[in-house]
Amino acid sequence: MRGKRSLLLLTLATAILLGMFAGSGAYTFVSAHGLSYMSDDPKVCVNCHIMREEYDGWQHGSHKAVATCNDCHLPHDNVIHKLYVKASNGYYHAKGFTTGNFPDPIRIKASNAEVLEANCLRCHGEISSELTAHGTLGVPTDPTRKADLYGCVRCHLEVGHGPVR
Repeated sequence: MRGKRSLLLLTLATAILLGMFAGSGAYTFVSAHGLSYMSDDPKVCVNCHIMREEYDGWQHGSHKAVATCNDCHLPHDNVIHKLYVKASNGYYHAKGFTTGNFPDPIRIKASNAEVLEANCLRCHGEISSELTAHGTLGVPTDPTRKADLYGCVRCHLEVGHGPVR
C-alpha cells in the first residue's frame, strides 16, 4: 500500500512539473510570437529589439532586394541541418533575451559564421573562386577571436546589414 502511494505521489509530482514546463513553454511561445519564426519574413528578426539596427541596416543594404535573413543565416545543404541551426539559434536567442544574458552589441557565433561564409560562397562562388582556390577564407578556431572578422565579412562588413553605425 505504501509503495503504491509513493508511486502515485511521484506520478502526480511528475505530471505537475511537466504541466508547468509545458504551460510556461506554450505561454512563452505564444507571447514571443513563436509561430512567426517559422516564416521567411525579415520583420520577424525585430521581434527582439536588439536586432533593430541589423534589420534597419539590411533595409538600406545591397542584399535587401535579393536575400532575406534566412538566405544568409541558415544553411542550404539539407533540411535537417537547416532545422537544427534554426532551432539551435531559436533556443540560444530565447534563452539570452529571456535572461538578458547576451553580448551587446550582438555578435555572431563561430558556427553561425561558418554558415554565413558558406552562403556567401554559395551565391558569390563564381566571383570569389580566385580567393578560395587555395583554401577557404577561414572562420576562426580560436574562441577568443571575433568570428565576424573572418571570411567574406572581414572585408565586406557593411554588405548584408548596410552601413555600420
